[in-house]
Amino acid sequence: MAARLMSAQAQVCRLGKHAASEATVVRQFHASCYTASKVALSKFDSDVYLPYEKLNKRLEVVRGRLNRPLTLSEKVLYSHLDDPANQDIVRGTSYLRLRPDRVAMQDATAQMALLQFISSGLKKVAVPSTVHCDHLIEAQIGGPKDLARAKDLNKEVYDFLASTCAKYGLGFWKPGSGIIHQIILENYAFPGLLMIGTDSHTPNGGGLGGLCIGVGGADAVDVMADIPWELKCPKVIGVNLTGKISGWTSPKDVILKVADILTVKGGTGAIIEYHGKGVDSISCTGMATICNMGAEIGATTSLFPFNQRMADYLKSTGRAGIASEAQKYQSKILSADKNCEYDELIEINLDTLEPHVNGPFTPDLGHPISKLGENSKKNGYPMDIRVGLIGSCTNSSYEDMGRCASIAKDAMSHGLKSKIPFNVTPGSEQIRATIERDGISEVFDKFGGTVLANACGPCIGQWDRKDVKKGDKNTIVTSYNRNFTGRNDANPATHCFVTSPELVTALSIAGRLDFNPLTDELTGADGKKFKLKAPFGDELPAKGFDPGQDTYTAPPPSGENVKVAVDPKSTRLQLLEPFDKWNGQDLTDLTVLIKVKGKCTTDHISAAGPWLKYRGHLDNISNNMFIGATNYENNEMNNIKNQRNGSWGGVPDVARDYKANGIKWVAVGDENYGEGSSREHAALEPRHLGGRAIIVKSFARIHETNLKKQGLLPLTFANPADYDKIQPTSKISLLNLNSLAPGKPVDAEIKNGDKVDRIKLNHTLNDLQIGWFKAGSALNRMKELAQ
Repeated sequence: MAARLMSAQAQVCRLGKHAASEATVVRQFHASCYTASKVALSKFDSDVYLPYEKLNKRLEVVRGRLNRPLTLSEKVLYSHLDDPANQDIVRGTSYLRLRPDRVAMQDATAQMALLQFISSGLKKVAVPSTVHCDHLIEAQIGGPKDLARAKDLNKEVYDFLASTCAKYGLGFWKPGSGIIHQIILENYAFPGLLMIGTDSHTPNGGGLGGLCIGVGGADAVDVMADIPWELKCPKVIGVNLTGKISGWTSPKDVILKVADILTVKGGTGAIIEYHGKGVDSISCTGMATICNMGAEIGATTSLFPFNQRMADYLKSTGRAGIASEAQKYQSKILSADKNCEYDELIEINLDTLEPHVNGPFTPDLGHPISKLGENSKKNGYPMDIRVGLIGSCTNSSYEDMGRCASIAKDAMSHGLKSKIPFNVTPGSEQIRATIERDGISEVFDKFGGTVLANACGPCIGQWDRKDVKKGDKNTIVTSYNRNFTGRNDANPATHCFVTSPELVTALSIAGRLDFNPLTDELTGADGKKFKLKAPFGDELPAKGFDPGQDTYTAPPPSGENVKVAVDPKSTRLQLLEPFDKWNGQDLTDLTVLIKVKGKCTTDHISAAGPWLKYRGHLDNISNNMFIGATNYENNEMNNIKNQRNGSWGGVPDVARDYKANGIKWVAVGDENYGEGSSREHAALEPRHLGGRAIIVKSFARIHETNLKKQGLLPLTFANPADYDKIQPTSKISLLNLNSLAPGKPVDAEIKNGDKVDRIKLNHTLNDLQIGWFKAGSALNRMKELAQ
């Protein structure tokens, strides 16, 4: 497909005379009356139908206004506009008001989202919504025992989620069902879908041609409350794929290469749209892998065009009717127009793409496998690999498992097994049951592997690791998506490298980072040298998928009599109290709680792992606020000076002291602040403990929105060098807030003793979001409007 770089000048599109009458046709959103096609959204949503006819009508309105070729991303996004006739549409500038088709939430983030929904006073969710229990299962021994332990430890939370789903009309996927993104791909995703999910790797659904976007819980509440969802109109970065995937190169290598090119913030504010002849050489689940890890470059989401590989997957997962219906709209909605324009264009030749290993400590530090050993020695990385881990939401498909099993069988035919612990995480109960039936699990067992529960597990820090002590320098290799410091095992000295599951398997056989399976030989048990064969595996199971155990609970027709109780003495759950409203005054002489040095992800702001158990209790989880962030003053984590009394203490402890003494504070950060997870706790905790603003060089998209939703001011230095003017002892004033307006910088004063620096701080707040700030939060504003 031809592509041109979009010009810097964007034309604002406004209402045309002919569009007014059509606006009344398309403005109302009711999923149950979408279209006459009568093809259900899923087997669990039998009375809600595919929206293609309605989407096409909306898109025709937009086409008439824009009068230019559209990218695939634009087609899917703009066809979900609440008011396509009147909506301003400028890529990178406008705020779009959208009507997503569904909402998905994982159990760790669903707790806070549902607590917010309960406090809204609404009776039932307005769109199809589901909760997936995947985050609270810790990997210790193996799948069955770990699952049983999790059900016991988390019974209070699971009961809360199940009863809340029943009362308010959400589907509930029990613990053991699998990882949210795999369940969505297998059951709910479809070409042209617009879905929001309370997890940053929601874009996984782009492998089936859906725009699936990670958000915070407050955004999910908006959509479940039938309020249009707001998104800054994304730019579109095109990735043109030529050639074919083959040999040791895998779909994972595409996104590892893109991450190396764009870095962790290069996709911020943009959708990554893949196209070109090379697309058809990638399986549907391979495309999902690529879209999933697009979260690591800050992208709004990622997307592939509908093709036969997607149709095959839909048929294999019992959705032939969706495949057939999608084919009718392939050119209208589900593929890009010829000569559409991208804001940036990347070319990747799959014929010459080398397998990559990225890391450590950041997912955008790319090493071609031919350079990994050399680079590792040069940088002093531990060469011996301690653990290999495959699976997770990124790479746990049937094809992934089959290809890894082929490598394991090849090694075992020469008398070799994995040299190190080898952990396997099936993505879903369906994948677990199918690989068990087809003998793949048995191969892993003989290889020395351990099959863990169908859950996130070590990928999100749910790993009771015993083989190294905290602080011991060591290396692990995973097929996961994220490798921030301490993420997997809470050990900041663990060097985690992310790569394809195939390379994880090969490296686990060798046990060292300087092994290249494309060129290097191994020594078999018989003393003979051999090279591993290139991996192979079936894209889809020849016998079809085995669904395994039934792990889904549908909501009852009416939840009126369902009781949802939260014990006031609970340490896991806590009903929310409204945040205080802005008092109409300038925020003067704010204390600097912490000036963060370097990378500050949501993991640094609100750690996961053992803290996941408090995700439904705002006050308790606030005890992890900023404990992983590096203090600029002393290069230490969780050790800051209390400016009130001169003592030193943990960040949450000092913040609580400030709150108790009526001291309002700000936090100061560096570039791409808040990258990583969608967890809104990283915004809720600062708000709860007395924060009023976060001032940084730049924000990651989801976190910036989460801060706005909770009534905090997310501000960026107009001059990034002003970061250096702020000291731990500084007092910061934010002035003229009564005239806070879209596009107008905030005046600020930095006081250091008798010296006062006056600077400008930028923001991206629009009128609606300024209303959230004034009301104290988006939820407060929702209640004001309801009254």
